[in-house]
Amino acid sequence: MQLDLFHFDFDKKGFETYSQENGFVYWYASDLSNMLGYANFKAFEKAVNKAMTTCNTLNINIFDNFEQLQREVDGKLFRDYKLSRFACYLSVMNADSKMIAVAKAQSYFATLAGLVQSYLVEVDNVERIVIRGEVSEREKSLSAVVHKAGVTNYVSFQSAGYRGMYNKSITQLKNIRGVDTKNSLLDFMGKEELAANLFRITQTELKIKNEGKRGQPYLEGAAFMVGQKVRQTMIEISNVLPESLTPQEDIKKVKSALKSRNKELKKIDKPKKKK
Repeated sequence: MQLDLFHFDFDKKGFETYSQENGFVYWYASDLSNMLGYANFKAFEKAVNKAMTTCNTLNINIFDNFEQLQREVDGKLFRDYKLSRFACYLSVMNADSKMIAVAKAQSYFATLAGLVQSYLVEVDNVERIVIRGEVSEREKSLSAVVHKAGVTNYVSFQSAGYRGMYNKSITQLKNIRGVDTKNSLLDFMGKEELAANLFRITQTELKIKNEGKRGQPYLEGAAFMVGQKVRQTMIEISNVLPESLTPQEDIKKVKSALKSRNKELKKIDKPKKKK
């Protein structure tokens, strides 16, 4: 079903009209895709997959919010999803903010969730959680690769990459940004900085695999060199020193806030008690 996107607004007369109910209140992802102005459902499905990743990172049960199914339209079967209100929220926050209908939907959900901050901040926070999760996974992968290649002191190896990128040790960077020594620097980085570190980590792993050399000194040198290259690229593109980037709110607090968002949105669709 295609909607009149030029007259569609995300309010109770619009978005709420397309809700379904069979045991729980849900929306079809394909309907939501149309509401947001996506010409191709596969493009929107990427946002749904990111939303599921976000949900998993928050340790919220995916199956309580996303249900994959096969739907038949005009005699053809296609993959679709039943989305809870929270799943719709996460999918919208992971959608393309440059699209007018998406921006309206993000604003709508921010209002619905009772947020006092800009919905753009909320979008950034959701993206931060996704990228932070990816960084953790890639760090695990890199750690396994370098240990096989002869790294015996991973902290020293990890510090070499930071020194190359930031021209500072991890300790120095934490002092500059006011991050407690027990906390991870990554938890206080914005999405752009996290993305830069994700690139650094993946490229370090790729370099080590491709060159096949072994030993702590060489591998630390490789991590340092890749960090330097990322640093140079960031300075050339944005003219900003990586170490001067502003620290963000602790991502643990962001995750806690999103978990609260899930509870608040669930209340909206909770069955009303009969008098």
